[in-house]
Amino acid sequence: MAREKRARVAPSVFAAARATPVHTPPTTTVPAVNVRVITEGLRFPEGPVVMDDGSVLVVEIEGQALTRCYPDGSVEVVAEVPGGPNGAAIGPDGACYITNNGGFEFHTLDSGLVLPGHQARTYTGGSIDRVDLKTGKVTRLYDSVNGHKLCGPNDLMFDRDGGFWFTDLGQGRAREQDRGGLYYARPDGSFITEAVHPLLTPNGCGISPDGKRVYAAESMSGRLIAFDITGEGTVAGPRGLFPGTVIACPGGNTYWDSLAIEADGSIVIATPVKGGLTRVTPDGSVIEHTPLDDFLTTNVAFGGPDMKTAYVTLSGVGQLIALDWPRPGLRLPFTA
Repeated sequence: MAREKRARVAPSVFAAARATPVHTPPTTTVPAVNVRVITEGLRFPEGPVVMDDGSVLVVEIEGQALTRCYPDGSVEVVAEVPGGPNGAAIGPDGACYITNNGGFEFHTLDSGLVLPGHQARTYTGGSIDRVDLKTGKVTRLYDSVNGHKLCGPNDLMFDRDGGFWFTDLGQGRAREQDRGGLYYARPDGSFITEAVHPLLTPNGCGISPDGKRVYAAESMSGRLIAFDITGEGTVAGPRGLFPGTVIACPGGNTYWDSLAIEADGSIVIATPVKGGLTRVTPDGSVIEHTPLDDFLTTNVAFGGPDMKTAYVTLSGVGQLIALDWPRPGLRLPFTA
């Protein structure tokens, strides 16, 4: 019998994929300082945005709303946002841009803890939405890229040129999970492009202070991945099998959610299940975890006069909290 001929893959391809192995240092614990509750009773809040007047915008995924939280604990619904508003950021025009995952089925435990489930029964797709903060008008900017529907846009960050990077985590069903990706778009609705696909449940998204790197934090793998930016919506190709550089992958009970960047470039990632915030230096040499009281700690944003206040969403218990942070966060290019 003739032997089947098979293509030979050059060993150098696999060697290149392993060329920079990830060395994950032990995670040290740093206690939270001066934790205080800003607002309670929110319906699965995420995407905090610190405003110039000291208030904080959050999206309520279960509540399908963009909500302003004031320092005295009062709240104001800015806009009703159908589907599943998941992340938020201020654009160059002063409007609020929202990554909309299309909606989840939510479950409330006997303890009162709220948990997100599979794709909502009313789900029709994901989108990028724009909210006029003065009128509350919601405009849908994008619901597809290159003929492919957006499945579950999750987190976003604007660059200094006025465009934004965002992740699409995808949606989950009883026996299926969408493949996610990293994207870039302009806020005027004129341009959207796919930078990296597929990724495994990419969630948090952020840009380094020098604008040369974009980060994506994968929820289910616990990988924090850096991609070198080469142009508008483009990143460097793979140096082996996979694009990007894995900065950290602590393993164990580590699942990533959304993230924020410190002024020195460190990445602070909300860490559900473990519950709290995890700081990773840009080279992955230091990993620190700050425990918080809700295992569904989902988002973080920096604010205050010195940018050393961390605003955090505790989604399971419906709270927006603040705590003192030892280092300043990165000032974002656009505020309102």
